[in-house]
Amino acid sequence: MPEKNAIARKTLVVIPTYNEIDNIGKLIDELLSSFSDTLHVLIVDDNSPDGTADHVRKKMMRQERLHMIGRPGKMGLGTAYIEGFRYGLEKGYERIIEMDADYSHDPAMIKDMLEKAETADLVIGSRYIGNVVNVVNWPLNRLILSKAASYYTRMITGMPVADPTGGYKCFRSDVLRTLDLSRVRSQGYSFQIEMNYRVWKKGFSIVEFPIVFTDRTVGQSKMSRKNIIEAVWRVWWLRIMSLLRLL
Repeated sequence: MPEKNAIARKTLVVIPTYNEIDNIGKLIDELLSSFSDTLHVLIVDDNSPDGTADHVRKKMMRQERLHMIGRPGKMGLGTAYIEGFRYGLEKGYERIIEMDADYSHDPAMIKDMLEKAETADLVIGSRYIGNVVNVVNWPLNRLILSKAASYYTRMITGMPVADPTGGYKCFRSDVLRTLDLSRVRSQGYSFQIEMNYRVWKKGFSIVEFPIVFTDRTVGQSKMSRKNIIEAVWRVWWLRIMSLLRLL
């Protein structure tokens, strides 16, 4: 099979799922057909009652670049990504990408992400670079909450990241190996903040590039009040732990 994107060498795209049967098949097909043989996809499914895992298993029978970790129940976004990271490190992938299953992240942007990852340790697809807001289909209250969370995070932590809660990003595997993943406890949006913060405090380079975030058109959002509350206090925890040199 000829390479369609030679720069996507030894890359794993980790996609957590819970009730994403309406989105995941199309997304898998687009990812695997658009990039070279060295880009693989890992689904981490939390025992979706809608049959997401069974749908993925059928595709795995025809596609060797598709992998899945099935979990016994809904265990949270953060732990799903940690399992995906560990899988990627064990299998020797050079780059590991986080991506949502609901098409809010445009698969075509992976090419630009991987190009920037050639010279950066962590690449973040940002919705909020400068004074530009690249979000489609969000209600005003959701947008205000997200922008306020970004400002709040930067103010408390000092981390120079415009979109600290964004979930479309690419890590260099060598960076993940330096982090103690067993100590990452955050879930939801605070997981993204904590991972960025740990990378930044280690002195690794972080690059943001603009993406357009389009809210899901099918399925249900996994955002909860619990996620918001956790993000509010987690930034203070990160700051204090850093001051005590306990991160």
